[in-house]
Amino acid sequence: MRTHEAVLARIEADLAAGRLRLGGRLPPERALAEQLGVSRASVREAVRVLEAMGVVRAGVGSGPEAGTVVVADPAVPLSAAVRLHLGTRALPIGDVVDARVLLETWAAAAAATHDPASADPASADPATAAIARAEELLAAMEPESLSADAFHRLDAEFHVALADAAGNVLVSAVMVALREAVHSYVMTAVAALPDWAGTARRLRAEHAGILAAVRGGDPAAASAAVRAHIVGFYAEARVSGLDG
Repeated sequence: MRTHEAVLARIEADLAAGRLRLGGRLPPERALAEQLGVSRASVREAVRVLEAMGVVRAGVGSGPEAGTVVVADPAVPLSAAVRLHLGTRALPIGDVVDARVLLETWAAAAAATHDPASADPASADPATAAIARAEELLAAMEPESLSADAFHRLDAEFHVALADAAGNVLVSAVMVALREAVHSYVMTAVAALPDWAGTARRLRAEHAGILAAVRGGDPAAASAAVRAHIVGFYAEARVSGLDG
């Protein structure tokens, strides 16, 4: 491993473990170099990489703006990369759909195995909070007066909440990164659907079925419901003229 990569690995580990958070500052350049046994030049190179990714902002001088500050969740640059690939047609829509099926069927099954009674009562339970958030989003999608754009933004957040309930931070980050890509292909399809109102009613019912399976602790049913939901909409979208 090159020396600047060791610095990156340390910073990534601190972010993942919660030792570094949004708004937090990296240790001073000299201190980080001494801790890792690398040169200050290696530390500077690692910080430049993170700054180019949009994860940190490097300040200069002294005062409250000095130091290297974490300014974005690592999912943000990943999301930007996915959008760029889609913009250049480097990621076929069919591949995005396959990735969603792979990730979301696993996530739904994992969320369905969550037992709130096993959580530490002295601390907030992230999985329980994520499932509650999914329920709120499901309710927000109920009004038939919602525009297709508003509906599908809530829809995308619903799927991210289910991924959060699975408790795997990398799967959650990838789902966040895919969110804009999913919204883009969905809205392209919606414009060509013959009966958006009917499609919206079906999607609401499918969302409710997915959440019921998760709440009911049935991993197989939750996984199957998510697969049918994603594949069913994509099949309808392709009939409506969306290329795969």
